[in-house]
Amino acid sequence: MSKQPIRIAIDCMGGDVGLAVTIPAAAQFAQQYTDVRCLLIGDEAGIAQYLQQYPGPNRDWYQIVHASEVIAMDDSVEVALRRKKNSSMRVAAQSVKDGLADACISAGNTGAWMAISRYVLKTLDGISRPAIATSIPNQVGGATIMLDLGANVDCSAEHLLQFAIMGSALASIVDKHKSPTIGLLNIGEEVIKGNEVVKQASELLRHSGLNFYGNVEGDDICKGTVNVIVCDGFVGNVVLKSLEGLAKMVSSMLREEFTRNSLSMAAGLIAKPVLSRLGHRVDNRRYNGAALLGLRGIVIKSHGSADVYGYGYALQRARNAARSGLLAGTNAAIDQLRHNLPSSKGNEALLDVHSESAQ
Repeated sequence: MSKQPIRIAIDCMGGDVGLAVTIPAAAQFAQQYTDVRCLLIGDEAGIAQYLQQYPGPNRDWYQIVHASEVIAMDDSVEVALRRKKNSSMRVAAQSVKDGLADACISAGNTGAWMAISRYVLKTLDGISRPAIATSIPNQVGGATIMLDLGANVDCSAEHLLQFAIMGSALASIVDKHKSPTIGLLNIGEEVIKGNEVVKQASELLRHSGLNFYGNVEGDDICKGTVNVIVCDGFVGNVVLKSLEGLAKMVSSMLREEFTRNSLSMAAGLIAKPVLSRLGHRVDNRRYNGAALLGLRGIVIKSHGSADVYGYGYALQRARNAARSGLLAGTNAAIDQLRHNLPSSKGNEALLDVHSESAQ
């Protein structure tokens, strides 16, 4: 018995480039995965024009859904929510709410995408704040899931516990880790280190029933010490942008050194196979696609500057999350933690959040 197709709603207008990236990426993606159907959302005429250049597979793989408005990268959350109610972002999220799509994706304005997704889909029971999670390549050949990466600048210990639950669900369901290890990002491994929020979060995590490794430091992210690293959105975003900047700097320096003179260029030719393999391993495009966890639907955020290759990986993440049952798995993980947690402040973090979630 064949599996049901995975339906992905794509905000075709979002990102630094828009249709010139989203349409060819979707066409290539549908060519590779025959179990995918795409809702191409945005300007109908523009989408149709690009589909003439990139028709995709010889089958019924897409449906165009017209949206008359586009949310710009510099639009405020108020504009996105109140003034542009027929934006391609809003229609994509609504498609998931209405059961027309199993997942949605956008490369557009991150703040607007988070606000719209939360407003349309609402948060899961037991989760008061959604979090942005992505995978960062590590030394052991895999990737470390890290969250939050910017959705929540100020967090309580209870929020960090919720992030850990969602990150654990993502690692176990999508990455197939049986008992994902959780690390709490801190300025030292010792229990006494960190501010009061981190210390309280550490205490909650130790009694949560999760596979809590303990405090980890910044270098543990790329070491692959744990499967999931939890932090507040301010720290997470700074770390992510720093790693991206470091990768670009190293790549630029290598290019400069290997083109410095004829001898360096000759050495570069000899080292090209090794450099190519290294470049593939650390290519951040292969890890494009951050999941907005904690919502009543699967929502993926692509990097705004992603090219066709990178956007294809974000689409893969949407497909894998839907096919793996991430939403149901996260709900199950929350319910299990409710039973495992003792009657404490940690339990309140999962039970007494409905008033905040409804806002």
